Amino acid sequence: MTDSQAHDPHKDSPNQMTGAAMIVRALVDHGVKHLFGYPGGAVLPIYDELFQQSDVEHILVRHEQGAGHAAEGYARSTGKPGVVLVTSGPGATNMVTPLTDALMDSIPLVCITGQVPTHLIGNDAFQECDTVGITRPCTKHNWLVRDVNDLAKVLHEAFYVATTGRPGPVVVDVPKDVQFAIGTYHPPRRSDVHVSYNPRVKGDANQIRKAVALLAGAKRPIIYSGGGVINSGREASKLLRELVEVTGFPITSTLMGLGAYPASGPNWLGMLGMHGTYEANMAMHDCDVMLCVGARFDDRITGRTDAFSPNSKKIHIDIDPSSINKNIRVDVPIIGDCANVLGDILQVFKAEATKPKVDPWWFEIGKWRARNSLAYKKNNDVILPQYAIHRLFELTKDRDTYITTEVGQHQMWAAQFYGFEEPHRWMTSGGLGTMGYGLPAALGVQVAHRDALVIDIAGDASVQMTMQEMSAAVQFELPIKIFILNNQYMGMVRQWQQLLHGNRLSHSYSDSLPDFVKLAEAYGGVGLQCTKPGDLDAAILEMINVKKPVLFDCRVASLENCFPMIPSGKAHNEMLLPAEANDETTAAAFAGGKALV
Repeated sequence: MTDSQAHDPHKDSPNQMTGAAMIVRALVDHGVKHLFGYPGGAVLPIYDELFQQSDVEHILVRHEQGAGHAAEGYARSTGKPGVVLVTSGPGATNMVTPLTDALMDSIPLVCITGQVPTHLIGNDAFQECDTVGITRPCTKHNWLVRDVNDLAKVLHEAFYVATTGRPGPVVVDVPKDVQFAIGTYHPPRRSDVHVSYNPRVKGDANQIRKAVALLAGAKRPIIYSGGGVINSGREASKLLRELVEVTGFPITSTLMGLGAYPASGPNWLGMLGMHGTYEANMAMHDCDVMLCVGARFDDRITGRTDAFSPNSKKIHIDIDPSSINKNIRVDVPIIGDCANVLGDILQVFKAEATKPKVDPWWFEIGKWRARNSLAYKKNNDVILPQYAIHRLFELTKDRDTYITTEVGQHQMWAAQFYGFEEPHRWMTSGGLGTMGYGLPAALGVQVAHRDALVIDIAGDASVQMTMQEMSAAVQFELPIKIFILNNQYMGMVRQWQQLLHGNRLSHSYSDSLPDFVKLAEAYGGVGLQCTKPGDLDAAILEMINVKKPVLFDCRVASLENCFPMIPSGKAHNEMLLPAEANDETTAAAFAGGKALV
């Protein structure tokens, strides 16, 4: 026996190991099956450990931003944390966008970054950056681990923080010498979390009774649900549906909350907000009692805050105390997990309340619905983007389908025209509005659901920001479908330039688009193109049946605008509908306004 064998720490104790081995062991102990990453010098010890095991599959992306968005898609579609591994310096800084995206949309991510050796920190060493300082504003929490014996505790704490309370991203920054160092590993235990971090999940009983009293006395109620319902798990969506049935109330949702209540449900008003339906926005404006579940009253929903639902009593359920009264003052705040609070509300409502009589309210809503705010004129010569999404929905709705999007007009059309029946089927960048999100997010969704149909509804501008991840899709045999609504413009930018800036289309036209069919083939995938409405169904079915990654170049009307729309700074009852979109009221609605794109 050699000296090296005699002093092998792995033989002395199974809990004695290198920091790199601790990281891989912690992933296994937390049930991680897939890891998205990109190697570099500061994480080579971890990659060496990954090479020697088979419990965790590593998905090699082409850019660290792609790793982050792929992990987001994975997390959003499974309810499990997405895990990312990147190197120091530019590897870490390339993660800033997906970390911020995940923070805005409450997506649980655990990001492990390499760092230069501890003795070089602060010396401007090669590929050094202040990862903890840079990521502090875009994470729930972050750690720099200087001692290998602290590493196990920090890793377990990171998973706990990312997945409890309001979910979000965390960063664990590990210097290279800590990865090489030998220390003691221990499995997850209760003492690995801060006593001070104890998210409240049960709602206050008195507040719940106040909420039930308001709901029982409502004449014009509305339920407004958000991404918090999705994050709370399937039980929350089930309870939300039961509450709608028990009360008979209408329900609407934010962009992030789509699928919590089925789009085919009789009480569904459609999405609300800037590009929401007329009936949803008018009901929000005129309601007398609003139950907000797992949403945060962001500016895309409220419009003019001083004119937002001016005559209503507002109940707000949120697990994040900082969201309460942040943007809109509410009458009954309830801090807690959506599933817990909805269960308690249902229990009290059934025991102590009678079903409110809201028939006159539904009659009023029926008149708003009759305006058919999502109507569009059929065209036999050119594919309208609304028609493209509608046909995509009809041809995929009975399949095991997951939808991701990029950001822009196509994102809003997808939210308007693709009906989601279940939670965790819709992955989009809501708060940050990140172009380039959808393709890598689809990659992550497909990793989690190998046999599902995963479609990224994309724009020709957005999709080019992370197009290189097609290479990862081909390498790992992930048959994602990229359905590009190609109008040759940055569509939403062009729309705002038309409406607000005198139609001066400054740098919003894409003059040198690639041939997407040839580009797909260059990556080893399949390229398809469709230009005529009459050919669209057959082309979509061909896309679905291909067992490889597909870029589908769907050529749509170039200058179509996305309506209905609430001009920025306007109230919900000041919407522009499609029929009004090309007359003088459009210019008048935007006159003098300082709009946020």
